[in-house]
Amino acid sequence: MTIFKEIVDEEYLTISEAKELLADIEAERALDEDRELRYELARAIEHVNRFAALDPEEAQELVAELEELEKVDEPTAYKIANLLPRNRDELRAVFAQQRYSLSGDELDEILNVVAQYA
Repeated sequence: MTIFKEIVDEEYLTISEAKELLADIEAERALDEDRELRYELARAIEHVNRFAALDPEEAQELVAELEELEKVDEPTAYKIANLLPRNRDELRAVFAQQRYSLSGDELDEILNVVAQYA
């Protein structure tokens, strides 16, 4: 017998938003003394605590500003908001999978938006 899982809903999250959600789960599980955190959940909580640099509201503002730019689509905007690249090389790594490359001016425009929040 094969069990198939269906994707019901999908949405992008920033690390800051994931941190809030995981903090709620961690608090809920802390109330139940008999229930331990699974390894994967504990590692996810550790990861978001280490790498979440912005508040969730700031992260959403950054994503919105990035999506206004011509060459930045929604998934890429979330990647940039999560990574907060500081230079052209780090930003080029985000666009490495794309079928197009960005000019220096386009990269600088994106980095200027990121610099306002980082």
